[in-house]
Amino acid sequence: MEIGIDSFVENTPDPQTGRTLPAAERMRQLLEEIELADRVGLNVFGLGEHHRREYLSSAPAVILAAAAARTRNIRLTSAVTVLSSDDPVRVFQDFATLDLISQGRAEITIGRGSFIESYPLFGFDLDDYDELFAEKLDLLLQLRAETHVHWTGKHRSPLTGQAVYPRPVQNPLPVWIGVGGTPRSFARAGALALPLAVAIIGGEPRRFRPLIDLYREAADRAGHDPEQLAVGIHTLGFVGETTAQAADDFFPPYVQVFNQIGRERGWGPISRSQFDATRGPTGALVIGDPKAVAEKITYIDEVLGGVSRFTIQLTAGTVSHEKVMRAIELLGTEVAPMVRESVVRTSVIHQDAAVK
Repeated sequence: MEIGIDSFVENTPDPQTGRTLPAAERMRQLLEEIELADRVGLNVFGLGEHHRREYLSSAPAVILAAAAARTRNIRLTSAVTVLSSDDPVRVFQDFATLDLISQGRAEITIGRGSFIESYPLFGFDLDDYDELFAEKLDLLLQLRAETHVHWTGKHRSPLTGQAVYPRPVQNPLPVWIGVGGTPRSFARAGALALPLAVAIIGGEPRRFRPLIDLYREAADRAGHDPEQLAVGIHTLGFVGETTAQAADDFFPPYVQVFNQIGRERGWGPISRSQFDATRGPTGALVIGDPKAVAEKITYIDEVLGGVSRFTIQLTAGTVSHEKVMRAIELLGTEVAPMVRESVVRTSVIHQDAAVK
């Protein structure tokens, strides 16, 4: 299993001091976080695209290119690129360029976004939400398959054989589909045999098993080899020296950010007891000391029928840079080895049972 980190480059007020970092300072910290993730052997770092004041990640490919020049092994991906409000040609060019800079470590995770600011910002109608995504996904997949593309759609001018450059190192350039909880999205990813990135930020992860099964069934009906499929899980969480310390460090920024979103969307405020329940043994939050976090990841892998990639968003809001760096170190040097050992052991047990 690949283990990694996702970030939206949050730059919210510190819940203890009320201070917001200068944007350039927060970006410097982020690049240090990605460098450390690479050094401690984590597999992937993802940046989500957002167009809000509290995030600095409106241009993930630009940031990832800076990270590519400072890292050697870690894979670099969007998490997600809001394809519905972007131009697939430009998206492909940006990430093909990133692939060249990184020597073949770029990926794109595409989705429709959890916020809507990008739609009016770039002149798109929210009423076309689903149609925009389906059409632009079709174009993006053609762009990665062919240099000269013939394509016609409703929401973009046609391509009549124009060449699209540069071409990436990887052929094909990896494209994942980021999903929330819509069955149609899971089925579409399966029918296309594209890797699936599932965002689980609340509730119980086991409830996603029927949707992941739907993904696998849709791929089977379309005649795809199961070996082509991959399931990635995105969660919120934190790693500390002790479970109590990790929870106490993560709760203030978490509740600050999610209560703000709740006010926008009509949710009630989050209490500490709700937070503690969600970080419980079967809940979505992955918070604790290294052993507890490894056990939670292993549990989620088991209840979802096998996971290829697991990424944790360590900064729902502002956590001190020093604590984030320590969490990354613990994730790479202690959590990841425990998880990989457990997954291998479980796989051997299942193989032995199948033989018997």
